[in-house]
Parts: sequence; structure tokens; C-alpha cells
Amino acid sequence: MSDASRKSRQLSLCMVMETIVHCGPISRASIAKQTGLSKQTISEIARLLEEDGWIRETGRTSGHVGRTAVTYEIVPNAACIAAVDLGGTKTRAAIANLSCNVLAELVEPTDKRGGRHVVEQIARMCRSVAQHNAIDFHRVRLAVVGVPGVPHPQTGHVLMAPNIPGIDTFDVGAALKEELGLDVLLENDVNLAVLGEHWVGTGAGIDDLAYIALGTGIGAGIIVNGELVRGAANAAGELGFLPFGADPFEPASLRIGALERVTATAGMRMRFRDLSGRSLDVPGIFDAADEGDSAALTVIDETARYVARAVAAICAITGPRRVVLGGSIGGRRELADRVRELVPLCTPRRVDIVTTALGTTGAIAGGAAVGLGHLHAILFSGGVPGAEIALPPPDVVKFAGTVQ
Repeated sequence: MSDASRKSRQLSLCMVMETIVHCGPISRASIAKQTGLSKQTISEIARLLEEDGWIRETGRTSGHVGRTAVTYEIVPNAACIAAVDLGGTKTRAAIANLSCNVLAELVEPTDKRGGRHVVEQIARMCRSVAQHNAIDFHRVRLAVVGVPGVPHPQTGHVLMAPNIPGIDTFDVGAALKEELGLDVLLENDVNLAVLGEHWVGTGAGIDDLAYIALGTGIGAGIIVNGELVRGAANAAGELGFLPFGADPFEPASLRIGALERVTATAGMRMRFRDLSGRSLDVPGIFDAADEGDSAALTVIDETARYVARAVAAICAITGPRRVVLGGSIGGRRELADRVRELVPLCTPRRVDIVTTALGTTGAIAGGAAVGLGHLHAILFSGGVPGAEIALPPPDVVKFAGTVQ
């Protein structure tokens, strides 16, 4: 087979697979109508895909005049990816299959010992969630792990992650690969979250988008012209290091970040304690604000002002059409409503501010998007440029919830 013929064949295969992923169960006639390929070509490709175990017959069409036709669908669990969201307080692991469905996820408190203990925890959770979903772990081909910091592209150390001790002292990607026995992609967790929002969330289809996550820390994922902004050494979007909030010249601000010191969980708790002399966790601060507690209201108002300034900074540099607020603090309506009112007072740019609809699954959704894109390329593109399978639209994707 000539090189041109091989490329044409690979492009045709990807077109057929993409149509079945998006529209299955679907007949060969319908695939031909959507792709423009001949029925003979589709029959040959379908036969090969069926023999290799990627698709299967699901029955025949009904309700039509004339002969019925065989319909095909993806074999969902023929190959899968693991998606992991490593957080400062909680870690989530899920499996996504070839149908682009995210199966039930497992959630655990992050191992406080950090370092290699966290690597072992992630590997165990990936195997457990696969077992829960009745998936042979040998069918998992790739893991995408979101981390609360900056994965160094050369050393594999995760930098700027003060909430997980020791993760900046060794090659995390290599350690995970050894523990899991499969390839691993490390990505900043907020970058994954903005990719998840862009795929299936409140930012779906918006190519100039920012996602701000506020919880244990604060960070941003930014998409410009449909492309994720990474910056040098993957460090774009580290909002915690914006030079306002706390004094940016104090040594602590070099380790944690001036803005993160006052806006994230620890900063809010400390500010409430300074104002009231009492100690509450962040949910307790919001509850107290609902009851009219003046110290709690002050903390939430101050936090909203800092977040509004962060939104204004992003608007001045990248000009997003929409900003999505998320995280255990940022996704709360009480804070988002205040931010929405404050932003027009500190930037002339009009920007749509919404809260995430994905809740805690944003980074998992983004990990699934990245992992499935890589998986489809590995399995079906054959290295041919342009031979790729687009992920299905949001109404096709399903999230199964959490393992009980």
C-alpha cells in the first residue's frame, strides 16, 4: 500500500470511528451519509474494527420502510484511561472509556504524608475504581493526573504545591508510571478543569475562557483562541502569586503566594480568627455569614474583592469572554454573586462570570478529555496528521457519580 493510500485509509478509519462514537448505534448507510465515504469502504473498515474488538453489532434498524440494516456501536471498555485529581485535601480517581463516558469515581482524603505515599495512594485508587467498574486494569492504557502545582517538564518534580509535602523532591510522573505500569501524563489541576469546562461545562465551546479555582489554594486555567495557555515551564495561571493581598515581598509570599495567603482556606480562617477571636472552618464561616455574623461577612466580602481583582487582572491580559468560578470556595453562590457585582467596578471590560456546573468533577472531566484524545490518537490515528477523533459534544457524555 502506498503512503498516500495508507494516509487516506487512516483518515477514513478515524471518520468512521468518530461517527460511531458520537452517534452509535448507527447503521453503515447513516455512517456513509455523515462521512461521505462509500458503503464498501465503510463495510471494510467496520469489519476490521469489529475483528479487532473496537466495535460491535447492536442489532438492526427498525421503524423504517424496506430492509433493516445492521447497526454498530463502540465496545466501551475495550480500552480506558484513568483520570486523577490530586488535591491538597482530597484525591479523586475515575475511569473513562472509549465512549467518552466517565465511570464512577473514588474519593479519599489525600495522604497527609505527601511525597511517595501520595503516589502509592493514586495507584491504589486507580486499580480500585477500575475494579468497582468491573474493568480489567490491563485495559487501562493511560493515566492523566492533575496536580495542584506546576509539573516541571524536565525533572518531573511538582513545584509550587505547598499543600502536599515532598512532591517537589522526585520525578512524580516516573514514580506513577512505575506504580501503575502504564504511561502517565501530569498536568496542572486547574488547567485540566478549564479543559473540562471547555468540553462539557459552563464554558463549552467558548474559545476565550478562564477558570478560577478557589479552595485550599487559588489558581487559574486559561484558554485563548481555543488553546490552553501554559507559559514558560507550565507556570501560567498561578494566580496565588499575584502581587497583592499579603505583602508580596515577605518570604512567605515566595513560597505560598501573596494572594493565596489571604484568599484561600488558611487565609480566610486566619482572617476570621483575627476579627472575631473564634476559630471556624470555611463552611462554618459561610454559615455564620448567613446568620448575619459581622466578622464572617467581612471575610467573605474581602475575599470577593480579592477574587474580583484577580478576574480584572486576567481580563487585562487575556481578555476572556467568560470566567468560570469553581472550587470549594469559588463555586459558592454567596461569593460568586459578590464577585459578579465587584468586577465591573475595577475593569472596563465586560466579562460573563458564572459558577461551574461540574462541581468537583472539573479536573476529572479535563483529564478524561486529554486522556481520551491521546488514547484515540494512539489506537486509531496511526501517526497520520489530521487523522484524529473529535470528542463528542456535552449531551453525549455521561458522569456516573461517586463510588459509595
